[in-house]
Amino acid sequence: MSHTSPARYTARTDNPVRRSRAHPAHRRRGLGATASLALLASIIVSLLAASSAPTPLYAIYQQHWGFSPITITVVFGVYALAVLISLLVVGKISDHVGRRPVLLAALSAQAVAMVIFATAGGEGALLAARVVQGVGTGAALGAIGAGMLDIDPRRGGFLNSFAPALGTAGGALISGLIVQYLPVPTRLVYVVLLGVFVLQALGVLALRETVSRKPGALASMAPEIKLPKAARTPVAIAAPVLFAVWALAGFYGALGPAIIRTLVDSTSVVWGGLPLFVLAGSAGLAVLVLRGTSTRTVMLLGAGALVTGVTITLVSIGPGTGGAAATTGFFVGSAIAGFGFGSGFQGGIRMVMPQTQPHERAGVLSLLYVVSYLGLGVPAVIGGVLVVHGGGLLQTAREYGIAVIVLTVAALVGLLLSGRRAEPAAAGWTVVGPTPEAVPTPQTTRVPQTIGGIE
Repeated sequence: MSHTSPARYTARTDNPVRRSRAHPAHRRRGLGATASLALLASIIVSLLAASSAPTPLYAIYQQHWGFSPITITVVFGVYALAVLISLLVVGKISDHVGRRPVLLAALSAQAVAMVIFATAGGEGALLAARVVQGVGTGAALGAIGAGMLDIDPRRGGFLNSFAPALGTAGGALISGLIVQYLPVPTRLVYVVLLGVFVLQALGVLALRETVSRKPGALASMAPEIKLPKAARTPVAIAAPVLFAVWALAGFYGALGPAIIRTLVDSTSVVWGGLPLFVLAGSAGLAVLVLRGTSTRTVMLLGAGALVTGVTITLVSIGPGTGGAAATTGFFVGSAIAGFGFGSGFQGGIRMVMPQTQPHERAGVLSLLYVVSYLGLGVPAVIGGVLVVHGGGLLQTAREYGIAVIVLTVAALVGLLLSGRRAEPAAAGWTVVGPTPEAVPTPQTTRVPQTIGGIE
């Protein structure tokens, strides 16, 4: 017979997420918890796969339409900007109208974007598709992440970190394989994704709503940076780390295909998708391997791996002469840096989200994605300008890599100096289960205190 301590029992029954399930809205027929989590995670995977799907195609677009490297990074940056605006405007709306309506609208926008991509005849259509895609992604991210935490804080927290890496890796590689080996390369991948989004929209119709409607939806659309008091210190610590790791993702998404083609002297589209696949695949592995490790340790490991991996990558690029050794070193460095990317992103989410209540989750998670997408988009656009008007591709890659290292070291210093100051904010939180799970406990109960695993 198993025994549960009073602290653990009280912590679980006092969880507002668990209490909210008693609301009539949660008793309607629909998918069970595991099926709901799987569906929501699959939507994140497909959203991020769709966002990285154009990466191997940029070289083809450039050949057909004759635009410069600046245009490639602008297309990349426009997507990040659209995600940012969407997060700021509608990132919190699912806390008011429910998760399901927002997801249905977001998936509809994604379907429209896939149609525009598939029929694009120039860079203008490409930009329009990226804008629509970014708006849909931004609307969905907060609602999906909050919805998964509503259903199961432990598994939802893990999937919030694991699914984006899986989607980014899969999108880049699968898109490259489709473009290289199947017909109508600039259309087929988008048609496949269109079918996926339609099926997922049908699945959303079967979801159980996890939050009750409440007034203030229109007011919530006014952009503002509003954080619960308990989350302010963790966000201040996590934000530099999130910016740095997503700046690295921007580097691989915007410049990675061109760099690897220089090193291997190949025009294969599959090579163009491999750098982002390795980076994101290693990030997913980090989330999986470190899911039971304390959050502070995860973030420290992430910063160290990021600096090490980027350094190896820069050394491998060297003078740009290429060869087997340079290519191998590039991918080894990418894998190590990817491990740092996954660790840093996972650590940032786990550090902040336990400090939020159910009605605050979508807004706070959207803010974290705002920081992430600023890191993804702004440095990438600057890099594109430097490729054309600066020292060229390889020199820009070195400067970009050095900037990522400097950002990461600054974030590491901030983590070391500020991390311990976050501990007083952990009052009322404990770790339950095989992976870090933050659960509120009564203030009269004395339990070991942590923030989502920060010890």
